[in-house]
Amino acid sequence: MQPMDPHLSSGDPPHDGASPRPRLALHYAALSDVGRVRKDNQDSGFASAHLLVVADGVGGAARGDVASSTAVQTLRKLDAPPSGDSLEALAGAIHRTHDRIAELVEHDPELDGTSTTVTSALFDGSRLGVAHIGDSRGYLLRDGVLSQLTRDHTFVQNLVDEGRITEEESRTHPHRNLILRAVDGVHDTDPDLFYIDVATGDRVLLCSDGVSGVLDRDRLTDILASGSVDFAAVELVRASLEAGSSDNVTCVVADVVDTTDRVPEPLLVGAAAEQAHRRGLASKSLFRGHRSGDTGEIDAVPGEAGEAGEAGGGEGGPRRHDPEELRYAPRPPHRLRWFRRVVVLLVVVLVLVVAAVLGYRWSQNQYFVAAHDGRVAIFRGVQADIPGLSMNHVAQETDLPVAALPDYPSGQLAAGIPADSAREARDVVRRLRGLARVCPRPGAQGPVGGGRVPSSPLPSSSPSSRPSSSPSPSAHATPSAHATPSAQATATAGSTAGPRLRPPECVEATG
Repeated sequence: MQPMDPHLSSGDPPHDGASPRPRLALHYAALSDVGRVRKDNQDSGFASAHLLVVADGVGGAARGDVASSTAVQTLRKLDAPPSGDSLEALAGAIHRTHDRIAELVEHDPELDGTSTTVTSALFDGSRLGVAHIGDSRGYLLRDGVLSQLTRDHTFVQNLVDEGRITEEESRTHPHRNLILRAVDGVHDTDPDLFYIDVATGDRVLLCSDGVSGVLDRDRLTDILASGSVDFAAVELVRASLEAGSSDNVTCVVADVVDTTDRVPEPLLVGAAAEQAHRRGLASKSLFRGHRSGDTGEIDAVPGEAGEAGEAGGGEGGPRRHDPEELRYAPRPPHRLRWFRRVVVLLVVVLVLVVAAVLGYRWSQNQYFVAAHDGRVAIFRGVQADIPGLSMNHVAQETDLPVAALPDYPSGQLAAGIPADSAREARDVVRRLRGLARVCPRPGAQGPVGGGRVPSSPLPSSSPSSRPSSSPSPSAHATPSAHATPSAQATATAGSTAGPRLRPPECVEATG
């Protein structure tokens, strides 16, 4: 990741007004697309003269669109000239989003597991206060140079930071979607907060990973450096879909310009806009253009005797019927109509049975990683049950306790971590094992409590991480020859200060 712009500062105090700053304005555009793979759009975006927001909902069946739209609807209340500390206002709005999602889950347990990323910027006329959590991104284009403002809170970003994989490899890594921090109503929110000074001619981009996950820095620079903000937004979405993005695609583009009198209308896009539209339809008639009660049928009208006589060609002659009369005259029921209905019903039942069998076979080729009896396990099937039929079962149990994992990965296990194959599911378990807290070794010096998480997800192979072949005399006192084993253990435990972790709160170190 390219270093942040030198004008960035984390937690700068509000400007004291000693040297007046130029008053600037934002000219913006926003666009969101469901993409070519997903059924629903779980992204939400908002752009106005004072506020830019992109939220990428996570949860799948747990309705990530609810989480992202909740975040945008809460943050958009800040759409006004900031009167105080922008970072404090943004952090407070994200915390209120956290509380609101918790309330929604409490009222509707089916939403359990939903969460959302949030990347937002509050503009005070001279600088942007930025609040970020998750893997959506913020960029700044200045003088043709593109800088990434935010850092992804993901597992693969940790691998990139440690030099284990490259930025390009992270785009295709099998666990690129494993988010370590998000707003989910369960875990404490901890957004990155910082200010950025802006100048006339700067262009700001906030986008979901549907854009940043498939377009590299050079492609983003080419698009942002040409055309208006409307062109850039449309081209970013088009280029992301052409590049094969399998996610929803959302972007907010804003130019920093000299102050103008014209204030454009705020833009609401994605799931937040769709939910607002549905709420608006609730008060309107759902029968627009429909003649209520009119079935389109016309009652038969019997002809008068004189008309019949004219149609019959006179008395005693054969009666000719009016074609319209014949058209609407009552008809006797067709023979074997009941048989046809039974055949149709049987065909429908057969189609449903075949579809159910094929669907069940398909589900048994799916895998996910979740908690089982307090430990991480690999399940085969899908994480949904039909009354009377279980759609998944434990394919492989592991000895990795859920209690040994950090809060966010353990929370993701509740929703299930999907995998395309058994091999990929085993890779997920291996990655989770790398995130687990390691139990302190007997006789280790210094505090060992608190659930230390290794700095790298995988056990280090360096010689320094291996235990010495012979115990150090200074590590612990030699027990008395008459001491009992329990007394020896107590003496060893007492030689180390601080609280201890014990299984299943941690895993035993190997090697």
